[in-house]
Amino acid sequence: MNTIEKKFENIKNIFGNSTDLKTRIIKINNKKMGYVFLDSVCSGDKISDFLMKSTLFLDDENLFEQLENKLANNNILKLKSLKEVISILPNGFTCVISEDSNTWLALETKGPIDRGVNEASSEAVIRGPKDSFTENYMINLGLIRKRIKDHNLWFEEFIVGKRTETKITISYIKDIVPISRINMIVEKIKKINIDGILDSGYIREFLISDKRTIFPQMLSTERPDLACQSLLDGKIVIMVENSPIVLICPGVFIDFFHSPEDYYQKNWNVNFARIVRFLSFFITLLLPAFYVAITTFNPEMIPDELLFSIVKQRSNVPFPTFFEVFLLMLAFEILRETDIRMPQRMGTAISVVGGLILGDAAVSAGIVSPISIIIIAMTSICGLLFSDVDMINGLRVWRFLFLISGSILGVIGIVIMGLMFITNLCSTRFLDIPYLVTIAPFSVDDIKDSIIKFPTPTKIKRPSFLTKKNIYKQSEGDK
Repeated sequence: MNTIEKKFENIKNIFGNSTDLKTRIIKINNKKMGYVFLDSVCSGDKISDFLMKSTLFLDDENLFEQLENKLANNNILKLKSLKEVISILPNGFTCVISEDSNTWLALETKGPIDRGVNEASSEAVIRGPKDSFTENYMINLGLIRKRIKDHNLWFEEFIVGKRTETKITISYIKDIVPISRINMIVEKIKKINIDGILDSGYIREFLISDKRTIFPQMLSTERPDLACQSLLDGKIVIMVENSPIVLICPGVFIDFFHSPEDYYQKNWNVNFARIVRFLSFFITLLLPAFYVAITTFNPEMIPDELLFSIVKQRSNVPFPTFFEVFLLMLAFEILRETDIRMPQRMGTAISVVGGLILGDAAVSAGIVSPISIIIIAMTSICGLLFSDVDMINGLRVWRFLFLISGSILGVIGIVIMGLMFITNLCSTRFLDIPYLVTIAPFSVDDIKDSIIKFPTPTKIKRPSFLTKKNIYKQSEGDK
């Protein structure tokens, strides 16, 4: 008969010494009893009420039989093997073992991890789970654990910040993610030397060594379903204490055109939405620059009727086209920042009213032309399709760069800047993964869930750029 300590050590090894795995051994006269539970899905109050208070009336004679008969819980299961214990712990059970028996008793002690969990505020949810991560560290672990009930889901905890001593946990599925990738993240976290970590955004710059692109190389999300989806694909999720935003790495370029809800809807609807997102990306990036380029340097590219209309509208405008568009873009960016910083109830109203008043007044005063208002409005609307703040900021910077190049060299300047843009993206790597993977380098298997979403039954493999271990997601792939 193995000792209780030995059994607990085996469980810890199986779970990879996960942060939320708790054990305790109690001595009752001359005999020992112990219990084990996952703190992220269990309630400490229930364990105290159903287990600890019951031990006050026990003695060391037939300890297991007394535990079976006197534990105050309406849902007690007998477990014969360690495998059964491992499978039931993620369901919110506390498993009890006594020194005089090899049989485990499992008590239901599920914690209220759904209480106080609200809908994601920064990511709209139309169809799908409505819960979101919170500032509660253990609740965040529980929101993942309750979705993925696999002992191969490991949590590794680190303490970062000399003054705040903030907990940082990296989560991954052990038999999917390459160990070399885990080691790269662990080494970077251990090298962080800072007074305090107040949010997950603090550690992003420490983890990303390639600073050549301003586009995000890690996903930020409040949604547990996206985090779990990424874990199952072979990605790493990083959670920071007191932060409702978790980081998912690696984040490749194509990820920012996807939504978790893409996997809850029909393929044709998803494919249409993704094509719209790609078109919107190019419109918000290139439309102002292209407008300035063709009106200033390449008017022969414009149909005659449209050209006459543009000339007529601009006849009373005293500024060059570049300055006019630049001024409008700057005004809209200021309005956007105002919308973000103002209280939620009044922010949207201020930005809408401000945009209408500014636009109408500027046209009436002859400072800008109506066509320029339309161009900037379309640019701003297309940019709203992206919810990731870092992606929006990256688009903003490149939009101005394209505008400047188009105002200097026309369409040729846009082409030159476009080559620089593509080169910048192609040269970016994170965790040894190319940023434009699935497109460059091209992969036939991975392209099935990049621009176009193929039916789920045809996607039997995980993304090849993420893992070479346990690559099949469906049993048909093993045949």
